[in-house]
Amino acid sequence: MLSTEQLKAIRKIQIHTSHLVSDFFAGAYQSVFKGRGIEFAEVRPYVVGDDVRTIDWNVTARTGTPHVKRYVEERELAVMLVVDASRSTHFGSVRQLKSELAAELAALLAFAAIRNNDKVGLILVTDHVEHSLRPKKGTRHVLRVIRDVFSFVPRGRGTNLATAVEHLLHVHKRRAVVFVLSDFLDPYCFAALKLARQRHDVIAIVLDDPRDFELPPLGLLRLTDPESGRTVVVDSSHPAVRRTFEEQARAFAEERLRRLRACDIDPVVVHTDRPYAPALVRFFRTREKRR
Repeated sequence: MLSTEQLKAIRKIQIHTSHLVSDFFAGAYQSVFKGRGIEFAEVRPYVVGDDVRTIDWNVTARTGTPHVKRYVEERELAVMLVVDASRSTHFGSVRQLKSELAAELAALLAFAAIRNNDKVGLILVTDHVEHSLRPKKGTRHVLRVIRDVFSFVPRGRGTNLATAVEHLLHVHKRRAVVFVLSDFLDPYCFAALKLARQRHDVIAIVLDDPRDFELPPLGLLRLTDPESGRTVVVDSSHPAVRRTFEEQARAFAEERLRRLRACDIDPVVVHTDRPYAPALVRFFRTREKRR
């Protein structure tokens, strides 16, 4: 049972994201994703003007007459939301937690999908798959997706996105648009994401917070890794310590983006301390130009 506060927060997310969908994202979503999938329809005799790249050489050899494969666009897509629910996402130093940002983004993407009559599914993952919903249509289903993202209490602490990819490939055979919402701290996730990219259109929504990149000058600080529980004490009053922390954090962020792009996955970086709409606008516009 959801608390009154949780119900109010979910309603607030629904209202806010519905406005964004109406104002911009539904049309952008349709132009970028609608009809991107294709499926085999039939083999028919070749006619003048057909693309020679579609010739089915096996049938042509067997019949002695040129034949081509015909494909049709899939007008109905499945959108899968893979949401990292590990302990590292339950962190935020300014406006909201990473997990709250992920819930709002998941709501936005889900509403954009059903606005275009697509199905929406969900996978919540920590160090194992904690919860999943098969893709379905309808506002009631989307509200359940949002409720689950917002209110689910995970048992695991760590991150293992490979288990989510394995589950995805097992339960969803046809091509889907897959949004992975995570801070991507799992160093072993990229091989799995590359495997998922062979079948699906994968987009990485990277969740960042200002404190991921800088330490405040507050003297001795006890820093705890939320996933492993390991603790270190650092002297944040020392400029060299803060500079080293920032350099290493920036290097990690750059390597993270490099590895995502090497997997042929588009990264969209969003931050807990600023509006996410500009980052999504840039992503959709880039995709439209590419098409």
